[in-house]
Amino acid sequence: MEWMQTTAARRADPRNLWPQARSIIMLGVNYGREDNPLASLERRSQGTISVYAQSNDYHDIIKPRLERVARWLLANAGAAVKVFIDTAPLMEKPLAASAGLGWQGKHTNLVSRQFGSWLFLGAIFTTLDLPPDAAEQDHCGRCRACLDVCPTAAFPAPYRLDARRCISYLTIEHKGPIARELRTAMGNRIYGCDDCLAVCPWNKFAQASRDTKLALRDDLKEPSLAALARLDDASFRKLFAQSAVKRTGRNRFVRNVLIAIGNSGDATLVPEAERLLSDASPLVRGAAVWALGRLDRDRLPALAKVHRQNEHDITVEEEWAAVVSQS
Repeated sequence: MEWMQTTAARRADPRNLWPQARSIIMLGVNYGREDNPLASLERRSQGTISVYAQSNDYHDIIKPRLERVARWLLANAGAAVKVFIDTAPLMEKPLAASAGLGWQGKHTNLVSRQFGSWLFLGAIFTTLDLPPDAAEQDHCGRCRACLDVCPTAAFPAPYRLDARRCISYLTIEHKGPIARELRTAMGNRIYGCDDCLAVCPWNKFAQASRDTKLALRDDLKEPSLAALARLDDASFRKLFAQSAVKRTGRNRFVRNVLIAIGNSGDATLVPEAERLLSDASPLVRGAAVWALGRLDRDRLPALAKVHRQNEHDITVEEEWAAVVSQS
């Protein structure tokens, strides 16, 4: 296991999830890769999935490890424990910074001098009264590489993130249509975004993960947009059964794929978008309209005549109105 040094942060907020806790043990797991995570952005007919989601679901891998440490504490110190790995509204990044695992960079993510930007975080709450470790100092200096690289200008100021513009939020958490003014900036990013992490200069000290359970899955590295556009619910669940991607669901994921298709400039993908004009999901149909508006504007009037007469969803009709008015 590539655990960073186990450190303790004393509970500072009375609203913590478990009032009995006297200390919080923060742990980090390295998931860094050897290759450049931004190289796939140039291959526009393929999708870019965030590095952390290119392996099997880290929740399923790291939680048992946290529980193993917790059982050791229970057996050897008689301490009560609770384990958290993205399973509660816990502010892991500031806690990890307080525990000395790294500091929150200007992109608001944790940065480690040893592992750069590539860390999964987990927490163990315990009734043990542990001495707190020293917090890590901020080493960003005057650098603003992470702020300047953001495709959607999601950082209104250093150390502040506007999630409404963040591609990671938009492609994973956002449930409705993505704002039209942000779509072209998304490129072929179909699940998450690594830009602000990847350009951090501290990554020159990062180490590639040797954890076999977090190994890269070939089927999740630069997958074909055409193949992904053909996923129905069953095939989506089968492909992403052991992946963090499954959490977003088929309809949101295919919405993202269609935006990438619209940004691809690849006319051979037109039939994939056209087929999805009749999809059962309004979210997918609306994204298909936008993609065709980018790739095949000449056929839009004929397609609109066929599909708009049977369209009863207001969000899809708004997409048709927007693309037809521009044709």
